[in-house]
Amino acid sequence: MQSTPRSNRLHIAILGRRNAGKSSLINALTNQDIALVSDVPGTTTDPVYKAMEILPVGPVVIIDTAGIDDSGQLGEMRVQRTKRVLAKADLAILVVDVTRGVGDYERSILAEARERGVPVIGVANKTDLIGPAAERDRRPAGESAVLPESAARLGALEAQLGISLVPVSSKTGQGLGSLKDRIVREAPKYWEGPPVIGDLVRPGDTVVLVVPVDIEAPKGRLILPQVQTLRDLLDNDARAVVVKENAVRETIEGLRSRPALVVTDSQAFGIVSEQVPRDVPLTSFSILFARHKGDLSALVEGARRVAKLEPGARVLIAEACTHHPIGDDIGRVKIPAWLEQEVGGKLRFSWASGASFPEDLARFDLVVHCGGCMINRAEMLHRLAMVKRAGVPVVNYGVLIACLHGILDRALEPFVAAGVLGAGEANTSPLSCRRRASGGQPEAEPK
Repeated sequence: MQSTPRSNRLHIAILGRRNAGKSSLINALTNQDIALVSDVPGTTTDPVYKAMEILPVGPVVIIDTAGIDDSGQLGEMRVQRTKRVLAKADLAILVVDVTRGVGDYERSILAEARERGVPVIGVANKTDLIGPAAERDRRPAGESAVLPESAARLGALEAQLGISLVPVSSKTGQGLGSLKDRIVREAPKYWEGPPVIGDLVRPGDTVVLVVPVDIEAPKGRLILPQVQTLRDLLDNDARAVVVKENAVRETIEGLRSRPALVVTDSQAFGIVSEQVPRDVPLTSFSILFARHKGDLSALVEGARRVAKLEPGARVLIAEACTHHPIGDDIGRVKIPAWLEQEVGGKLRFSWASGASFPEDLARFDLVVHCGGCMINRAEMLHRLAMVKRAGVPVVNYGVLIACLHGILDRALEPFVAAGVLGAGEANTSPLSCRRRASGGQPEAEPK
């Protein structure tokens, strides 16, 4: 509750062959023994995540991975998991053992990272193992890890790989300062994406946050999107009033002036929209995160395609977290019921949660994704790109629910007014996702 969530940290993937010194490098960077180190090849089997701070970048997540040269049936599975880490990486560090050189493994993973648009920093590790021992012993602390006679070897490795390498010794600590400086320089400037809400309001504005408290809400606290929206409002000197869904009208009437915006949990769209005057802008936390974490325009386009669904269509509902569903769960009960009510027949649903996201997406007619608060922007954009390549429409919970309630146009108005979404992108007519109702909410919520 007090630390930056993993999804809001810069993700740095550490890649390289077995025994290249990846885990040792992580331990040296963090000044902690957090990664298991051994001379036995293949010690790291699954990606290991470590949160830390690298100033002035700020909070980061360093991901230790299995060797890209792992062998055998299990080894190949580990390599595939390593490659999947690139889907969530904002930055990659390719570790090269200077005593072994580079080859097809390094060139292949470098090409894959570039294809995904992930910037790569090359590291020449174990530089303490080359050059005359006497000269290494005489080298003052803090001096560059590159010895005169090893410079030629470093240059040859850079020529073979096509990128510059930062010389480092995880054992002695030489070059770690230079590597951290390089991370600061190479980190993507806009990896966090657009603000959650800060550019939709002005200093001094009052925003009403509607926060239902149901049986799935974490005991003693709010869910992550609500907390992050509240923090972004405070960071931008706006005022927040937090209420439950049964007190919206009374709260608005009690304010001295109209609120600049009302933000609601998507599940309460129907009851909240009835209490918010038409001249007060209204949207949802999930729609805020549709832009913050993903591509709002693409998700709105996906909502337009809902009107084309027919009974028997296959729908994938994907959630980034692995919460235990209770009662009328939004992804397993409410959304399926609302969609079947809309199409007038049964649909074939599949569910994916956590890190599992299917590769064979072309078999689906629609993908419905959660707000993505538990994954970083890079992974959400990767998932959206996968769905797009499969030629399947995709929408997120908030956009879909607003569309099914007949108020998506209204929920997008704050983005149009702030100039962050074009009027044409926000226009859901004439392909409204509601076919049998002229507006309002679905006839009945599932019990």
